[in-house]
Amino acid sequence: MNDDQLLRYSRQILLPQIDITGQQKLLDSRVVIVGLGGLGSPVALYLAAAGVGHLTLVDDDIVELSNLQRQIIHGEKDINRLKVESAADSLRALNSGIEVEIQTVRPSEQALRNTVAAADVVVDCTDNFASRFLLNKVTQQLKTPLVSGAAIRMEAQVTVYDPRIIGSACYRCIYEDNGEIQQTCSESGVLSPLLGIIGSMQAVETIKLLTDIGESLAGRLMIFDAFLMTWRELKLRQDPDCPVCKKVS
Repeated sequence: MNDDQLLRYSRQILLPQIDITGQQKLLDSRVVIVGLGGLGSPVALYLAAAGVGHLTLVDDDIVELSNLQRQIIHGEKDINRLKVESAADSLRALNSGIEVEIQTVRPSEQALRNTVAAADVVVDCTDNFASRFLLNKVTQQLKTPLVSGAAIRMEAQVTVYDPRIIGSACYRCIYEDNGEIQQTCSESGVLSPLLGIIGSMQAVETIKLLTDIGESLAGRLMIFDAFLMTWRELKLRQDPDCPVCKKVS
């Protein structure tokens, strides 16, 4: 670690739980962020600022005017650009000392497996069940921690699915893959700062996993009601008949 890095990350290094050793772990880490929208924006910005050394951004969507209410990594000048290209420019401007890789097409299962295989942590910032189920399947197979967040209207949730923990629940244990129609922000709306809250929590959980500090949200689902400003915590249990995590355990 050079002098500039010691100064840049000094406020984190001062934390006894992180110190220089933890900061070096961050610099040596690789994280995949899938979805560069409302959740992916704060996740990517905070991980880049914190010094995660290699970020892979995955999204095939373009920036639209309606995105700017909540997707704070993009600006007006980025409308009609690919989100990953816009996000990569913002991250490089924020921290030129990290590597940013982009994937501009929706990956096949095999391509996603290759991407995840090189990662220490995957952050799910998608907004559809199909992507979430696929990410869950691949991360479970490769034993890679998955930091999951979701938000709609004034409600949100966040958790960690960690297949390295024996008996830990996965996304498929909680949600049935039955082709249900999912509500989206474009149909139901969402409060802008809510995505910042959950995305920031995803970034915190990612940093904890990378530096091996604290207790992760694995096995616990945090549910936030912004209207009432209340949190609830649910304990997650592995489904003994889960076709994903029980199959690979």
